[in-house]
Amino acid sequence: MTAEPSLKNLHIAVTRPAEQAASLCEAIRHHGGFAADFPLLAIKPLDDYHAFDLAITELEHADWAIFISTNAVDNAMPRVLRRYGNVPESVNFAAIGHQTAKELGRFGVHNVLTPHTRFDSETLLALSEMHDVANKTVLIFRGVGGRELLADTLKARGAHVIFAESYQRINPQTDTQLLNQLWQHHKLDAIVVTSSEAMRNLLHLAAKTEWLRHVTLCVNHARIAEIPLQYGLKVLVTNAPGDDALIQTLSQLVK
Repeated sequence: MTAEPSLKNLHIAVTRPAEQAASLCEAIRHHGGFAADFPLLAIKPLDDYHAFDLAITELEHADWAIFISTNAVDNAMPRVLRRYGNVPESVNFAAIGHQTAKELGRFGVHNVLTPHTRFDSETLLALSEMHDVANKTVLIFRGVGGRELLADTLKARGAHVIFAESYQRINPQTDTQLLNQLWQHHKLDAIVVTSSEAMRNLLHLAAKTEWLRHVTLCVNHARIAEIPLQYGLKVLVTNAPGDDALIQTLSQLVK
């Protein structure tokens, strides 16, 4: 029987949006570590939903609806259901990961195409269904901005792509003084960063700090690690998605 990973006496900051950090913080504490919330992203509704409401008028004629994240589900599906009453049966649904697919299930969508290994655009695009999109209409449900790889690749394969952007991301932090104080008091060993945008926010705010070079950044995708590695920072990358893999990876820091 495999022993549970230990995070004994490790101090770890979690940068997920506040409402999404609780489960990971609880897991860190369960394994003997100390967790500190330091959200580097906050999810906010749009100021104007006119463009979104216009985009979803195409949903009943679309071939695919792809959801990038649970945030996309939570901010889009109530408006979709208000418009249509129920989910248009003619549409195929896809999601980047299983958590997003599970969230779609809360709104009555249960047959969702998802990748089975890494949960990212590249892995979704590798599925055979995403190669057969010539002359098909695809709605991509996401926040404002973000990676263009998914849309650009589907367009190159002949699809008509429509963005349905239902929320915006902001950085709620103005500096990293809290993290600096934690480090000064020997209460910061690692920072968990699970999105490229959160990583950019961290590096922007802490660009000229000394403490950042002394902590380990734990990320769940090699893409998130690229820029901090270029800066010579200490980075650990999980070998699988999910919080369990983050805990396992963080346990490497226990001395």
